[in-house]
Amino acid sequence: MTELPFDTVAGCLVPDALGRKVRLRGWLLRSRSSGGILFLRLRDRTGSIQVTGRRDALGDEAFDRAEHVQAEGTVAVEGTVAEDRRAPEGREVRAEAIRVVDAGLPFPVFADQTEEFRLDHRHLVIRSQDHAATFRLKAELLRAFREFLDREEVLETTPPILSGNAAEGGAEAFEIDYFGRRGFLSQTAQLYLEALLAPHERVYALTPSFRAEKSRTPRHLTEYLHLEVELAWCDLDGLLDFVERMIASAVHAVAERRPKELAQLGRPPEELLAIRTPFPRLTYASAIEKLASLGLPVTWGSDLGTAEERALTLEERQPLFVTHFPRELKAFYMRRSPTDPRTAEAADLLGPEGYGEIVGASCRETDLDSLVERIRAMGGNVADYEWYLDLRRHGNVPHAGFGIGVERVLRWMLRREHIRETTPFPRTPARLTP
Repeated sequence: MTELPFDTVAGCLVPDALGRKVRLRGWLLRSRSSGGILFLRLRDRTGSIQVTGRRDALGDEAFDRAEHVQAEGTVAVEGTVAEDRRAPEGREVRAEAIRVVDAGLPFPVFADQTEEFRLDHRHLVIRSQDHAATFRLKAELLRAFREFLDREEVLETTPPILSGNAAEGGAEAFEIDYFGRRGFLSQTAQLYLEALLAPHERVYALTPSFRAEKSRTPRHLTEYLHLEVELAWCDLDGLLDFVERMIASAVHAVAERRPKELAQLGRPPEELLAIRTPFPRLTYASAIEKLASLGLPVTWGSDLGTAEERALTLEERQPLFVTHFPRELKAFYMRRSPTDPRTAEAADLLGPEGYGEIVGASCRETDLDSLVERIRAMGGNVADYEWYLDLRRHGNVPHAGFGIGVERVLRWMLRREHIRETTPFPRTPARLTP
């Protein structure tokens, strides 16, 4: 084969590519032979295309080697782009030479295998075209979030993952032995973002968070990607306005930039483009009344779990804010509501169509005595939080923030049945490998 630069599949599909000589390399999706003609479906990072090779053009030896390449084997092809209306893209590459890079062994993953088998072979399953589309959409979503935050002059920061504090309670924290001392995997970067707030006013971080919840639901992971934002001089109304603008902006950007992948996964892009602000808002008290009227066994003080959030949003087509939860249901750092001391200045954003919580937001408690009281109430050691309490002693300002579960947003956007389909290697109470 001549030493030409390598082309991409996408480059073969542009209008002026017909008749062009190209050199491709990639993985084999499938193949078949018919008489003296070989039909290969070749993919690279940009897409897939049909490659045909004639025995009389390739020669017997090269034809036979190419004929025995397994699914996911790798080849390099040199040929000419030609029109073929029978091919999925209306064109193909007619090979003049095919070099087998790695014929591969028979691929062990195919349709109708058990979910457990597929999770055991996740390292191979994620090569599927649907997974490829999912993770390109996830990358686009992260890019859109960052672009919005950059426009809003919110600074990206890098807080630690290892911590000496269980920020949201020890029962759901993964405890580790940190050189003989008690440590935790981060449940949230929020406490550190509050420390970074003073010099920068607006900060965010994109980090993994870890929750030791034994929840086996379609929306829970023990490790997930957490996008957290902290804003100085911000009240609850300003915070919810920021959240809804950010979600709408990101969702629209993904729909505009990746319509092909969305359509492939069954989500019409126009449905996401129909997301509009302001999002509807419902107080926790009103939510409880609504749920009780629907026959759910809830009273004031009941937490809103998967069933309750699904009931509230199943018929909705826009995300829904639920605001002013009972303080006992929320973390120690959330501010007491000035209009009702039973509640916190907090809100959850629920994804429509029954997908439940995708954002948790609140104003932060700035009263030192109230913080100390809440730390003790959750069973924490006040001494462990002295560094955090210092933030209230030196330059205290009103502030608020929120956390987005990236995989939960993606699950709603792509209408995935289970959240594990939104991350390459899902971590759940039952799974730590591969």
